[in-house]
Amino acid sequence: MLGKRDRRLRAQKSERKRRVYGRTKPGSLLKHPIPVKTDSWDVTSPGFSEIDLVAHCGNSGEGEFAHTLNLSDIHSGWTESRALLGKSQVAVQQALDEIEGVLPFRLLGVDSDNGSEFINWHLKRWCEQKQIQLTRGRPYKKDDNAQVEQKNWTHVRKLLGWERYDSTAVVEASNDLYRHELRLWMNLYLPSVKLVKKVRVGSKVRRVYDAAQTPLQRVLAGAQAKPERVAELKKLCPSLEPFQLGKLIDEKLQPIYDMANRRLSPKVTAENHAGEETQRGRRNGCGKAAATAGLRLHFQCLDDRTQGYIFKWLDTRRTSAKWPRARQNRSNVGRGGPYTGLPASCPAYSCLLLKFDCNESGAT
Repeated sequence: MLGKRDRRLRAQKSERKRRVYGRTKPGSLLKHPIPVKTDSWDVTSPGFSEIDLVAHCGNSGEGEFAHTLNLSDIHSGWTESRALLGKSQVAVQQALDEIEGVLPFRLLGVDSDNGSEFINWHLKRWCEQKQIQLTRGRPYKKDDNAQVEQKNWTHVRKLLGWERYDSTAVVEASNDLYRHELRLWMNLYLPSVKLVKKVRVGSKVRRVYDAAQTPLQRVLAGAQAKPERVAELKKLCPSLEPFQLGKLIDEKLQPIYDMANRRLSPKVTAENHAGEETQRGRRNGCGKAAATAGLRLHFQCLDDRTQGYIFKWLDTRRTSAKWPRARQNRSNVGRGGPYTGLPASCPAYSCLLLKFDCNESGAT
């Protein structure tokens, strides 16, 4: 039996229980024509992907502000991002069309949440014209889009933080970063591991992963790669240096931070005021108090492997003040390595070249 108070508060309780948190507004017009993706992803070739929007609204959801559209491939982990002002249906469809044109493989399927920016006739018509499968997850179930939710953190929040960006200039600056240095660094030089199986040992479950590979290596191993795009990436690989890309990313991030709307962004408290510069940089930050993590943190999947120790040692030597510049210059005149100034005869430099060798077979 409900009490008098419960009967009077029943309407308010039910309304608060259905409250929608976050910036996703459900779209209900096309829920029935667009099927729900209920089974788990079990794909062996690139092409099927998940998409999501990351809101850069700061502390206020009012007005128009920037969003980042993330597309993450399930098999290879290849991720593309585009910034847009607002989240209109036309803008999202145009950003997806641009991303589809630069992918090194054919886009076969797109899975989204139930937001109105994805559940609309513009995106459905575009997918039908491109012969792309369009599916959606269950309402209020973020785990249905677990892959892209992970990329929202590693590829967007670690870089741009929780500040509010609401100008056309910051959208253009973000797209300049997304289209060039960031996509190359994340997709060509950032390895990841994939879960192969789970083995139960008594009361514990042991997870077995495959060898760490970059998204490019997984794309090259598949049969869905576009030959012209793959040829461009192979031609570009020898001229790229991961540490130089990291430096360029830092340089492009600083103007983006400066254009943030500080009045509607999270305030800096007294305890983390001393680490404000850390929050703005990618070198030492980690967690919600920092915009990004350092280069060595992105290679944690290589711990206990030779390559992982090499990366950490190279990054430490690169930033260490105990490495005399004069000695560095003398030892590398005419024969130095392009990554950190190491001699070409150094075994660590040879292993680094081996790790980033983008040959035709895609093996490392």
